Amino acid sequence: MGRKSTRNTFRTLITGAALAALLLPAAAVPAEARTPAATRAAAAFQHPGVLVGAQQLDFVKRKLAAGAEPWTAAFADLRAGKYASLDWQPKPRATVECGSSSHPDNGCSDERDDSMAAYTDALQWVLTRDQRYADKAISVMDAWSGVIRQHTNTNAPLQTGWSGNNWARAAELIRHSGAGWSAGEVDRFATMLRTVYVPLLTPGSPRKNGNWELIETDALMGIAVFLDDRGLFDRAVDLWRHRLPAYVYLSSDGELPVAPPNAGIEGESALVKYWNGQSTFVDGLSQETCRDFGHAGWGLEAAAQAAETARLQGVDLWGEGRERLVKALEFHTGYDNGASVPDWLCDGSLNTGLGPAVQLAYDEYHLREGLPMPQTERYVAAHSPFGADYFIGWETLTHTDAP
Repeated sequence: MGRKSTRNTFRTLITGAALAALLLPAAAVPAEARTPAATRAAAAFQHPGVLVGAQQLDFVKRKLAAGAEPWTAAFADLRAGKYASLDWQPKPRATVECGSSSHPDNGCSDERDDSMAAYTDALQWVLTRDQRYADKAISVMDAWSGVIRQHTNTNAPLQTGWSGNNWARAAELIRHSGAGWSAGEVDRFATMLRTVYVPLLTPGSPRKNGNWELIETDALMGIAVFLDDRGLFDRAVDLWRHRLPAYVYLSSDGELPVAPPNAGIEGESALVKYWNGQSTFVDGLSQETCRDFGHAGWGLEAAAQAAETARLQGVDLWGEGRERLVKALEFHTGYDNGASVPDWLCDGSLNTGLGPAVQLAYDEYHLREGLPMPQTERYVAAHSPFGADYFIGWETLTHTDAP
């Protein structure tokens, strides 16, 4: 199906068998994706190719030049925010210590904010060609690559994922846009990613709530592209393929959800506990739905971001995750849009609020592929343009209708 205009509105809710009829079966995985990595030719990575690519950036520049919406309003929001300021001063430190919920917060917020500022400046540079923003992004990245040595405490892997995502996106754009980042500075930044970030990301976090491992997978994939490391990229793809089925339930999984790989969480009682006490499972339910929609949204968004980077590199994770992600977005946005909560779902009480965690999957499945997503469409219309949050940044600007 062809691209839909963002002005088109679907007025009928599609659920159950009707939606399933529009979706490819879970087994319908592209032949290339089914081929073991070891037997595929190691094609060169496409650059820039972490979340945003050259074709998308050219498309956005044309939209901005024409004063088109929603890109113009989204770019105005970016430029009005704190991350876009040329007065931004980085706060690097050798040890970033992050406990549960970032308590203690010894450099955690600073690192996340600095990495998002670098990505925001990189976007401003490639969209305006104002050298000041390239220089600012480079100065922020150089400040951290010359100082940081480790992440510590209980939230270290998740912190590494949050910040690693932003660093990889910023570095990829700056390195492959003629911004003037020297080879020595690039090498030092690459060494930082490989020695400080990759060791915490590669194992994953199988026993944690699923948003952890999906965020870590997303960061690992972006770093792998920046480093031109095929082995790391294939590791990230493998993590994604095993974790998404354990994060979003489909009735085709059976009576119980798929157990997270290598976590030792087996059997009904253990799985119900892991799914935050939920014992009735329906299509689109997330492992963190009954925790809160904010964390569930992070997991879904991380899966979507990784799928988008994989798309730019010729791997169709979007196709593999189609049914789970479409049903998950429709399920959650329906309640965010005000649907009444049944007694069987999370004891009749939900902590809603997905935040900016829907743009990428909405763009892929509704705008690119033409699948009806009426609840998600309504949510996007009510809440966009989407700004920046932890590892999510400016996706109304970068991905609305993007080729």
